[in-house]
Amino acid sequence: MRKLGNVLYVTTPEAFLALDGENVVVKKDDAVSMRLPLHNLDSIVCMNYAGVSPALMGACAERNMGLTFLRRSGRFLARVTGRVQGNVLLRKRQYAQAGDEAARVSVASSCVLGKIANSRRVIDRAVRDHSAVVDVAALRAVSAALKESLRAVRSCIHVEALRGQEGYAGRMYFSVFGSLILHQRDAFTFSERSRRPPRDNLNALLSFFYTLLTFEVASALETVGLDPYVGFMHADRPGRPSLALDMMEELRPVFADRLALTLVNRKQVTGEGFTRKESGGVLMTDEMRKTVLTAWQERKREEIVHPYLKERISFGLIPHVQATLMARYLRGDLDAYPPYIWS
Repeated sequence: MRKLGNVLYVTTPEAFLALDGENVVVKKDDAVSMRLPLHNLDSIVCMNYAGVSPALMGACAERNMGLTFLRRSGRFLARVTGRVQGNVLLRKRQYAQAGDEAARVSVASSCVLGKIANSRRVIDRAVRDHSAVVDVAALRAVSAALKESLRAVRSCIHVEALRGQEGYAGRMYFSVFGSLILHQRDAFTFSERSRRPPRDNLNALLSFFYTLLTFEVASALETVGLDPYVGFMHADRPGRPSLALDMMEELRPVFADRLALTLVNRKQVTGEGFTRKESGGVLMTDEMRKTVLTAWQERKREEIVHPYLKERISFGLIPHVQATLMARYLRGDLDAYPPYIWS
């Protein structure tokens, strides 16, 4: 089983990354502030202005080490990748399946079923653990609606119908998501999902986590030899990692939503860690971003038993395992793609 590697997050705006032998060096004001061996890192995520030296970019590409650039808002900017991984036969199989409506429905329905099941699990867990402080009737009503949506997804024979069910389930889920905030409700008021830009603190936190999850899923897909830009449910669009977005749907509630709720309810993030721009969009401060990234990494190190493999793995390896299962399905080794279902 693949081991979970370390990720270097560079959030200091003035930081510049360079290569020194087999080490990545972080410089600030021409002084070295950090030195790390490359072999200890799995990927690097940069939110800095100064950039990265060409030598370090080349070293990352040669080692197939992920090098991702995000904007200060957390939105994806660019990735540096090396040679294409995997064999051409697997990708040709992927492209053929992506062009076949029945095959697309098979994969897309699995992803949507995983998303709805995990969303329902988030709601049911809140009812079970916090029945004294949440609107139990409203949450149970949404849970029942999501259960019906699961049945509807299984009967879909066209991708457009699946998109409709996915959109409906998402609206139902987020209609009660704000009620899962148990503390700091004034600072983390939530009425609906908003993006580009996020209009409140909780949406800003969710968007940031979704960005992190997107590039991790895309990286996992590339590692097993798949093309993250050719998907089954999300429509093809230049620059859109459609397959990564397909697979990310089932992982959003487990990876991002639950962690966001935990950080807010435990008061590990506060309203003071967010700022509103003149445009109305909300951003995290640099200090809050560091706190959130630390929590993200700690969450990835936790261990779980994968429901399909029945093996104990690090939480952060779930995208890699799911990408492997997707590749096995496309090769014909599995009858269907098994989504990750939180238990």
